[in-house]
Amino acid sequence: MTAVEAAPARRVSIGRATAVTALLTASGTSLGFVRDLVMAHQFGASGGTDAFLVGWTIPETVSSLLIEDAMALAVVPAVSLALHRRGHARAFVASALPRLAAVLAVAALLSALAAPVLVGMLAPGIGRPDDAVRCVRLTSLTILTFGVVGFMSATLRAHHRFGPPACIYAAYNTGILTMIAVFHEPLGVTSAALGVAFGSLLMIAVQAPVFARCLAPAHVPHRAALEGEAGRAAALGLAAIAPIVLWSLLRQGQVLVERFLGSSLSEGSISHLNYAERVAQAPVMLSLLLVAVTFPRLARATAAGDLTMVRRRMECDIVAVGGMVLCATAFVVAFAPTIITVLFEHGRFTGGDTQSTASIMRIYAVGLLAQAMVAVAGRGFFARGTPSWYPVSCVALGLGATAAIGVATVKGFGVGGLAAANAAGVSVSATLLLVGLRKRLAAISLRHVAHDLLTLAMAAAVATATGLLVHAGLADKAPPALVLPIGGIAVLAVYGTTLMMACACRGLTKARHAATAAGQDASPLELFCPLVIRSASRVISRFDRGKTSDPDTADAQSARQGAVGTDVPLGGAHQ
Repeated sequence: MTAVEAAPARRVSIGRATAVTALLTASGTSLGFVRDLVMAHQFGASGGTDAFLVGWTIPETVSSLLIEDAMALAVVPAVSLALHRRGHARAFVASALPRLAAVLAVAALLSALAAPVLVGMLAPGIGRPDDAVRCVRLTSLTILTFGVVGFMSATLRAHHRFGPPACIYAAYNTGILTMIAVFHEPLGVTSAALGVAFGSLLMIAVQAPVFARCLAPAHVPHRAALEGEAGRAAALGLAAIAPIVLWSLLRQGQVLVERFLGSSLSEGSISHLNYAERVAQAPVMLSLLLVAVTFPRLARATAAGDLTMVRRRMECDIVAVGGMVLCATAFVVAFAPTIITVLFEHGRFTGGDTQSTASIMRIYAVGLLAQAMVAVAGRGFFARGTPSWYPVSCVALGLGATAAIGVATVKGFGVGGLAAANAAGVSVSATLLLVGLRKRLAAISLRHVAHDLLTLAMAAAVATATGLLVHAGLADKAPPALVLPIGGIAVLAVYGTTLMMACACRGLTKARHAATAAGQDASPLELFCPLVIRSASRVISRFDRGKTSDPDTADAQSARQGAVGTDVPLGGAHQ
């Protein structure tokens, strides 16, 4: 066991771990918006940005595959199992990482060499194919670097080190912004592609110190142990990772379908789709930080065969993530034009670009809850560390629906039809996955989950209506930068109040039945006021230690010690 791993880990609640991770990730997301703003200011929505976005398809695809989904879903259970059995994961890392890097290096080289072919496949109608080829060749490096980044992030998360992985996108966007600032005049939009390559190297650098200290051994594992671990990793990993890889690629296929069909539309259409999707998906990415924090717990519960804990963990994650996404959806739908104006309407990004992007974003927002549910449910299936092909079939059917609807609507409705096809396809996938969770993994209560999500959706509908009224009243009377915070406060206040009132009403009914059974004559007001206060307290403390619906808390695990059983320390060797 390593010195770091042997040291007692500081116990931190899920809520605290998620909050700190969210703050660090928010800095990276903010820099991502700055990056998009700079791109819009310097290059607008033009044939040049369309060419860059063809190259951007590579890091966009491999980030989902190698950082956010497949790598984490495959490596976190494997490292957690190694920690549980041996107290350290050095043998697994030493056997798996070099092999992974070698395979990805070959893939990166092949991608760079085949750039002209890839451009022809991804965007056959692109107006500036030479620029697209250059961007593809530069961004091909991310196939290697993102793989290393994802492996490091998953290993650190399995060790309950969430700080460094949360910083990677801040480093990434810093690299892109630096290259644009230095080279935008001589290289044009190619400077952004150069920044992608440079930023991916910074992502490795920001995790390397803690990664090295986390795995520094108190003794060097025996060669036989390394070879045995390599054999077990290869035998298990190849079988388990295949469906995860396909699941991630098929999810990313939604974007590929849009860009393929959108390449036949007017110049700038792909850019409008990209800007709308990136802004709309930001709240989904932030809400899924909760799932990133709880996934190691889910993997341990699944490995232990504790189906009750798995069920409660999944139900809690579905409702919590759904609540955050629906609140954000209300804000996005109500204030879409102003959001795009503040973020992008500068330089060459015109008012017409704003209107087109905002209308697309409102359509995308319809599918945000479904996108979040696909991510949450998929993690439930893959937490077992064994092959599971059901999620692959669900996402494949959703992708087929997206392609069919997109082909049918692109000529008549343009980019709006493509956005609607995306929302419809991902909704098909989410529905199939949630139904499959109950039948194939754990007996989650679909009735209770659906009831909770319906309550959240009703609160979001009220908040959306309020936001639209606020937007209509302030749009022509206040600066856009002032409209957004006012609108955000209004939407959040109405959403929270409506939700607490709904929870209180549900509790009121139960309390009145209890009072009647006890022979007490309590007025509705006497029952209602404490219930409102109690509901607010329950929402605030939902994920705090000892007050979460998840039984897998620090207090519930006080008898289990060590790297796997302890709560989450947020990075740093001193922890």
